[in-house]
Amino acid sequence: MEYNKLFTPGKIGNVEIKNRIVMAPMCMGFGQYNGCATDKMMDYYEERAKGGVGLIFTEITRVNDITGASSFGQLGMSHDYQIPALREMANRIHKHGCKIMVELHHPGRQNLGLMIGTVPISVAGDKIMGELYTKIMTGAVIPPGRKLQAKDIVPRVVAPSKCERSKMSNSVNRALSHKGVKKLICQFVEAAVRVKKSGCDGVELHAAHGYLIQQFLSPNTNKRTDEYGGSLENRMRFLLEIIDGIRKNCGKDFPIVVRLSVDEMYDRIGKKGKGYNLEEGLKMAKILSDKGIDAIDVSSAAYDTFNYWLEPTTFDCGWRRYLAEEVKKVVDIPVIAANLIRSPKQAELQLEEGIQDFISLGRPLIADPHWVNKVQSGNEDLVKRCICCLYCFESMMENAYKYDNGHCSVNPFVGRENTQLKMNGNGRKAVIIGAGCAGLTCAELLARRGFNVTVLEKEQSVGGQLNLAKMPPHKEKMNWACTDLLSNVSKLGVKIEYGVTADKSIIDTYMPEIVINATGGNAIAPKPYIKDNSCTVTEILNGTVKLEGKRVAVIGSGMTGLETSELLISQGNKITIVEMADKIAQGAWFQHVDDAMPKLEEAGTVFMPGHKLLSVNESSITLERLADNTNVEVPVDFVVLSLGVRPDSALYEELSKSTDYAVYNVGDSVKIGRIANATESAYEVVMSID
Repeated sequence: MEYNKLFTPGKIGNVEIKNRIVMAPMCMGFGQYNGCATDKMMDYYEERAKGGVGLIFTEITRVNDITGASSFGQLGMSHDYQIPALREMANRIHKHGCKIMVELHHPGRQNLGLMIGTVPISVAGDKIMGELYTKIMTGAVIPPGRKLQAKDIVPRVVAPSKCERSKMSNSVNRALSHKGVKKLICQFVEAAVRVKKSGCDGVELHAAHGYLIQQFLSPNTNKRTDEYGGSLENRMRFLLEIIDGIRKNCGKDFPIVVRLSVDEMYDRIGKKGKGYNLEEGLKMAKILSDKGIDAIDVSSAAYDTFNYWLEPTTFDCGWRRYLAEEVKKVVDIPVIAANLIRSPKQAELQLEEGIQDFISLGRPLIADPHWVNKVQSGNEDLVKRCICCLYCFESMMENAYKYDNGHCSVNPFVGRENTQLKMNGNGRKAVIIGAGCAGLTCAELLARRGFNVTVLEKEQSVGGQLNLAKMPPHKEKMNWACTDLLSNVSKLGVKIEYGVTADKSIIDTYMPEIVINATGGNAIAPKPYIKDNSCTVTEILNGTVKLEGKRVAVIGSGMTGLETSELLISQGNKITIVEMADKIAQGAWFQHVDDAMPKLEEAGTVFMPGHKLLSVNESSITLERLADNTNVEVPVDFVVLSLGVRPDSALYEELSKSTDYAVYNVGDSVKIGRIANATESAYEVVMSID
């Protein structure tokens, strides 16, 4: 397919962008306490600039250190001393023909009380003690601080007015004073001035996803009675005065983009009438266009409606394109939008149809920083697609407490952009057992290093555990991780032999110097529970056992149990989910749970947390209710065990006794984990090989 629109130049204000692809702003935690851009951050953004993107929007950039710091590793424009590092980053990006704009941000009620006032102390501590301070923070300060956060024994976060807590942060909030509002307006403007001084090409004001500016826009969070609350005109005043201030101090030729949630999406979670909807969002977009901003970056939702701006894998690509399409009808400025775009064909069509003027790629450019160059050079089959697993955000949030950055399931080089592979394979033979994510990642990295690589796979296709993970409804994207790796290793000349159940005698025939075991794991199946009317999730997902019109008990409520239940429901079964823990899906990332639970509830699924399986009977199961140790009999026709997976390391244990070659073990065959754990394990092993 020709991409005539995708690779034509476009303009935002007076800034010409070499193509129609922009990198969406995403906080990954590559910064430091003082808000200055770090070498790691510069490497990360420069890699995307090298990859061909036309414009980069930086991550959320704080304008206020006291109430507005969202992360210890966040970029800042709250002080002049942050300008030189940003200037260096801008210069590094500009030399690749890419433009850079900085997203100015304040979290408002979506911040953690734990963060209020913490950054200035951390900046001072880091200056005095260096790495020792970080060790003290991560080991002795943050853990008890998180407990205090859970008990509300932390400062209150700020909001336009006192309002309900944000779902994710769950922090108690307080209303900004009139003086506080005016001060924040000035701080946004002062930050924009610093951005201009740094040599960046413009700013984006973050008025989306429930952060402070959007909180002023929404009647759900703005209940002020002064000139900043009430009517739409008043609720927009905070944003418009920031724009006026930037225009006055930076000039009309300095581009201003507004990232706007045009619909808070409360109706999607059954709260119709709450907040504002698309009708009012379009009015906001028109007011901003008439105000003379240079582009509008269309988004949706807030933390309370999280999955409708940062979608899990089950959402259809392009599902919210209608938002940009409607905005395009009412504005006279360029429209930027993400729209869950996962293919260049989808991007080109949305440009051709006039849905938008610029394509915003966020997670796809984390997954593959060279997305643009690969497509433009005719190698789009080598693009590693984002599978929407949300690990980038989940790991960023968790690692923020450890002063570490976010990671990616399909790209182990995130945060390691300056890493150089040792090019010393010299045709040495390497055999890899298993063509799942871990095995194929090893194959790719070894081949790139110059090894002669052969992969032995017992099945007739690549994928391993992902061949099961893709089976529940709307989970097809999960298998992209392996199909994209297959395209890349094939291009590199890796040989894959299917239908080969490897053992030492077979491996020896290849005369390898290196053998990597990536045999994965097997579902746990305790013998007392395996009977004629029971099986593991593996047999349901691979189609060995097919059920229809049955009363099925699924034992275990991890995400595999929930997703298998969705599949069983789609096949016409009635489901009871049994879980020993007090909570369903305990420990699972909340977005996946929020995605699955409404579908299960709508189908009439019965949830039984706090129950232990005692026995599988002919037409029932016997459970122990852990609260009072009472036995409970539940009538069922069939039982599906979702009790986890254990490593299949038998071959590794046999091979490790050999002195004929170096043997390594990776992925689930070492420790059961997720895709990210498999690719990370593969990366670490391959990088350790001399």
